[in-house]
Amino acid sequence: MRFEEALVTWVAGGPEAERAATAARELAGGVRAAVLVEGDSDRAAIETLAARHGRDLGAEGVAVVPLGGATNIGHYLDVCGPPGLGLPLAGLCDLGEERHFRRHLERVGLAEPGLTPDGLEDLGFQVCDADLEDELIRALGADGVRDVIDGQGETRPFRTFQGQPAQRDRPVAHQLRRFMGTHSGRKEQYARALVAHLDLAVGVPRPLERLLARV
Repeated sequence: MRFEEALVTWVAGGPEAERAATAARELAGGVRAAVLVEGDSDRAAIETLAARHGRDLGAEGVAVVPLGGATNIGHYLDVCGPPGLGLPLAGLCDLGEERHFRRHLERVGLAEPGLTPDGLEDLGFQVCDADLEDELIRALGADGVRDVIDGQGETRPFRTFQGQPAQRDRPVAHQLRRFMGTHSGRKEQYARALVAHLDLAVGVPRPLERLLARV
């Protein structure tokens, strides 16, 4: 969406920030909700899951915005939340980054001090345990993930990765998770591929399911 691009440029600052801020304000009228996620793989997962349910989030006015890291949540809440555009918000983060989301949601007035995990969910912000890849590996099982790797034509690279000294004695689930982060773009690639193979009736990770239901 053009809104997402303008928003990212606005938050980044620099010579194009003022122009982007003007564009984002103009486009915000067509935005029903903004979903703040840590990175591109999270966006790929939620958009793919939505598509499997016959939904086009962009057409529905739902902007899925990658923060470029959880520590940037404060900047995006300043722009999208009550201090800025005042949009309805939801989000997704890793367990280890939950504290950043809680602190800044409290700071901008979207939550009272002492926000609990349940309170965070009630606000529409879901937490992956431990991260998106971990959630998807548990949902599909190691064999299911290896099937997806095979479908991506990467069985040989994965086996080579497993043979590395640092990986040989690690559990398969750990190897799978680490493999997905071994080069740029692979997390996003597998977010789409793994979500495409989920059993929608029983196998969708709770954070993704609740986030999609929220928006």
